[in-house]
Amino acid sequence: MFTLKKIITVALFALPLAVAAPANAADYPDKQIRWLVPYPAGGGSDFLARTIGDALSKRVGQAVVIENKPGGNTSIAASDVARSAPDGYTVLSADNGTLVFNPALYQKLSYDPKKELAPVTLLGSFPMIMVASPNSGLDSVKDVIERARADKNGLNYASAGAGSPHHLAMELFKAELKLNMVHIPYRGAAPSLTDVAGGQVPVMMVDLAAGAGFIKGGKVKPLAVANPERLAQLPDVPTFAELGYPNVVAAAQVGMVTTGGTPKDAVNALNKHVVATLNEPAVRQRLVDFGIQPVGNTPDEYAALLEKETARWHKLIGELGIKLD
Repeated sequence: MFTLKKIITVALFALPLAVAAPANAADYPDKQIRWLVPYPAGGGSDFLARTIGDALSKRVGQAVVIENKPGGNTSIAASDVARSAPDGYTVLSADNGTLVFNPALYQKLSYDPKKELAPVTLLGSFPMIMVASPNSGLDSVKDVIERARADKNGLNYASAGAGSPHHLAMELFKAELKLNMVHIPYRGAAPSLTDVAGGQVPVMMVDLAAGAGFIKGGKVKPLAVANPERLAQLPDVPTFAELGYPNVVAAAQVGMVTTGGTPKDAVNALNKHVVATLNEPAVRQRLVDFGIQPVGNTPDEYAALLEKETARWHKLIGELGIKLD
């Protein structure tokens, strides 16, 4: 017969075991997933998240709630995820601006991408394309180079914003060829494309997801793609490598990260579900049609890619002395 003292003793010994027992990754997810997008609704990152999120929700039987939280050059959403519970239920669409560029562009960040955000998988790549105004007289990359070298004030170029992949892609081109070019930043790809189409600014780098409508409609002229291979959607547009500039390779790389400190089992379970969703034929085709190259790799592979990209871009940003604060 158990005395009160024996019951209390048994309970006290059992308590640490109950508290220490980790969540079973086989049960992940057992509640809704909150997915933050650091840009307004309607853009490429938003389309990517919503396309995958809808199919992911059906696959795992839990709601995937997409929340747009723009601002601070993606730092507001990144800080939110960094300070969330480390359980894998809050995730972020993080591009190379969030994870690679910002630490070099800002002296102080409200989040630490290496310590407070955990890589899950690279979702997709948005290769950059150099486009020009149809009335600019720039019909080739050679024309752009000659104009930039001839104009003592420099050739103006537009971007979707200071520190954006579009901005850094053109800075890479400019540095590789030692050109005099002047950055004209906009608040988003749409207004910058509108001004290039209208001739206010002659040239810019843009991803296909944002620029497809302008390119197909003949409002801007594609000159070259900053991708190792030609794009299936633009088979007649050469790569920079084909033109003799193999180092001009740039893309907006959008991945999924979660809160730093999330148990590896939870990260791996999340990765497995997201990659399986990305590999669904209907999901892949929808992304490709939009201008996105689907990827879906392991957390370790994504982390290694981020290390490589950080070394490459921090060197360029440092050499050019670009700072945003």
